[in-house]
Amino acid sequence: MTTGTGFERIAVVGLGLLGGSVAAGARARGLAGTVVGISRGSETIERARRRGVIDVGTTDAAEGVRGADLVILATPVFAMAATLERLAPGLQPGAIVTDVGSVKAELAETLPGLLPPGVAYVGSHPMAGSHETGLDHARPDLCDGAACIVTPNATAAPADVERVEAFWSGLGSRVLRRDPAAHDAQAAWISHAPHAVAFAFAHALAEAPSASAELRGGGFRDFTRIAGSDPELWADILVTNRKALAGPLQAQARHLDELARALEAADTETVHRFLADARDFLAGAAKEAPAGGRNPEQAVKSAAQKE
Repeated sequence: MTTGTGFERIAVVGLGLLGGSVAAGARARGLAGTVVGISRGSETIERARRRGVIDVGTTDAAEGVRGADLVILATPVFAMAATLERLAPGLQPGAIVTDVGSVKAELAETLPGLLPPGVAYVGSHPMAGSHETGLDHARPDLCDGAACIVTPNATAAPADVERVEAFWSGLGSRVLRRDPAAHDAQAAWISHAPHAVAFAFAHALAEAPSASAELRGGGFRDFTRIAGSDPELWADILVTNRKALAGPLQAQARHLDELARALEAADTETVHRFLADARDFLAGAAKEAPAGGRNPEQAVKSAAQKE
């Protein structure tokens, strides 16, 4: 069975929130004749089958990708190279490998060299997700309206890039194309730095008065939500993209220092101007953002998730 995307069989390696959602969306929208799920745990595979996320599944990576014309790596970035080495013997000539990693330059340098002849790599980063993790939170519409950044490398043929873009479009994503290094620089500002700052603020709360928790409201929840994200996943993302992340973190530190100095001086006019300028900048950015995005983080993940 050939589908509208031209893929007869896709294999999703990793059935967490994003991998499970991609598999479920591909199956629900008929983007492949067969959707194969690959996971380290047989119990995860069985749950995915019961929920209709996949057609078939296996814990054997090389066997799972055999016959697949599209393979999607949905593991943490740090595990992708080792995962690809394990499944490479099962890849057939003409197959395309893509991924959902939040950092692209390192993958673009590493993964193509691990592929057998005749197999292409085209990087992807769907800017969709949640602080919630795991297959139980996967849903077929997760990518609807979200930006998906496709990052071609020098070894990818234009036709392969277009097929990958068509797949993400079929999932409802707003597809954008970036150079891998440009993606990482932009994602550092839009996705990675906000996560780093939220985690840092959560650390600082250890110094707050003990009764402060009773005052928590919507603003607190909005600001700290992403600090509830998976620490292993985000440690990997932040360390891998550390060079691009240095600039955004330094810029935020400068502006925090500027605000702190104005507050110390009780300079209401400067504080007001600082806040108004920030608000106006965000309002202008929102007007310029492409339609269809769910939120500013997803809107990058064109400018990323990464989003």
